[in-house]
Amino acid sequence: MTSDQDKNTPDELLQDILAGRQFSLADVIGREGGDFLKGESPVPKLLQAVTEINVFIAQNLADSSGALQAILQNWVKDDQAGVSRHLNCPLLALRDLLETIVNNPQLLYELVKQVDFKWGQIYDERPHFQLPGQPPHPEDEYTHESVKEKLNNLLELVKAQ
Repeated sequence: MTSDQDKNTPDELLQDILAGRQFSLADVIGREGGDFLKGESPVPKLLQAVTEINVFIAQNLADSSGALQAILQNWVKDDQAGVSRHLNCPLLALRDLLETIVNNPQLLYELVKQVDFKWGQIYDERPHFQLPGQPPHPEDEYTHESVKEKLNNLLELVKAQ
């Protein structure tokens, strides 16, 4: 070997190897692609945050039939703007959503209506819709007060985190 060959750097060798070869976009992506996600998860941050919140709901919400859990998880999934504000601490987004629902009677009534509908779908029975200001049906699992109590209990657990 000559001393000139010893002085070639890896970049110079790569240049010599690739000299005269035509490149396509696929070649460039193939060569650089490994660096695009270096250190990052391929799962988007928003999806990670929504999943973390929904797992917390599943593990901490007392809901025997699962209708409230399913609807609340849908509300979290639909609240992308709220979750996006708290990507580094997703439970803050859940706290904000729960406080908004508990402190806004119209939102609470809408949530309970959706939960009652979901309950009817799960059990293939006619749901008992409670109207604002009316007493609940005796067999209604999801009354305005019972849902509000469950949400407040979940809110206390979120605040304790």
